[in-house]
Amino acid sequence: MLQIIFYEDRNFMGRHYECMSDCADMHSYMSRCHSCRVESGCFMVYDRPNYMGNQYFFRRGEYADCMSMMGWSGSIRSCRMIPMYRGSYRMRIYERENFGGHMHECMDDCDSFMDRYHMSDCMSCHVMDGHWLMYEHPHYRGRMMYMRPGEYRSFREMGYGGMRFMSMRRIMDSWY
Repeated sequence: MLQIIFYEDRNFMGRHYECMSDCADMHSYMSRCHSCRVESGCFMVYDRPNYMGNQYFFRRGEYADCMSMMGWSGSIRSCRMIPMYRGSYRMRIYERENFGGHMHECMDDCDSFMDRYHMSDCMSCHVMDGHWLMYEHPHYRGRMMYMRPGEYRSFREMGYGGMRFMSMRRIMDSWY
């Protein structure tokens, strides 16, 4: 069973909320969240309700001051459980929106789209298998976005207009 515990204050102090599934709006459970403990599983947390805004990936461990660690000024507002996946991984990345431009099919981690594919922009993708994290900068750095199986026709329309994704990695079952 996957579980994350959110705390109002740093260092696991204040009221807490135990979560074992997706939560679209944590405000009804607590007014703020500044630390958390992942007992088991992997989760994406968001700084806005309904899985919007900046995202950050948490796996099993303790995060005594998440806001400073993530560089956020607000609070965690929603979270999404990432189901464990054991199988093959496959994603197609495209340099333009609506699956336009050059396409590359990926089945493993890529620490730099530019180095591997000579691709300076990735503006849409189709995740066929597995769960992935895409990163703003090469070498898995910067802001990130969780990608589960599905079609993502326009990162701009999803609210990531000023962001360029430059690397990606698979969320592996060994992370759980």
